[in-house]
Amino acid sequence: MNDPVHVFIGVGSNVDRERHIRAGLDDLAREFGELKVSPVYESEAVGFNGSPFLNLVVSVHTDKSVAELSHCLKAIERDNGRKANARRFSPRTLDLDILTYGALDAPRDGVEIPREEILLNAFVLRPLADLAGDCRHPVDGRTYRELWQSYRSDQKLWPVDFRWP
Repeated sequence: MNDPVHVFIGVGSNVDRERHIRAGLDDLAREFGELKVSPVYESEAVGFNGSPFLNLVVSVHTDKSVAELSHCLKAIERDNGRKANARRFSPRTLDLDILTYGALDAPRDGVEIPREEILLNAFVLRPLADLAGDCRHPVDGRTYRELWQSYRSDQKLWPVDFRWP
């Protein structure tokens, strides 16, 4: 058995948002045990015209490989109504993305690691900076707090009062 790896997972929904986020967090907790959860933010849809999203980041430890973790997250998405053949830029009941997997700094098993959206999208970087501000991006090397402080984009997001569990 491998030593557990520290993983950050991006969580989002813009369809029946609170219900799907809560259900997704419940499923993640059943699968991985203790979750550390960032504050939740509302943001405009990026890449398509759609309802606003709720987004957050979750920290877990797992002994699953990248492929096993990806398969597990896709199963949780499907269990929460996500269609396997949905277009990339479309409404989502639940979106679970591996953002980082330990110090891994290159794609593995068909999964982009670290996920490019960390550096591109406020709805990923801001909650990651809130949750793990002192952790360092595996490629860039700066802390997530430093990355957020230097982030420049017109993407807007707003904190949301969200309680779980």
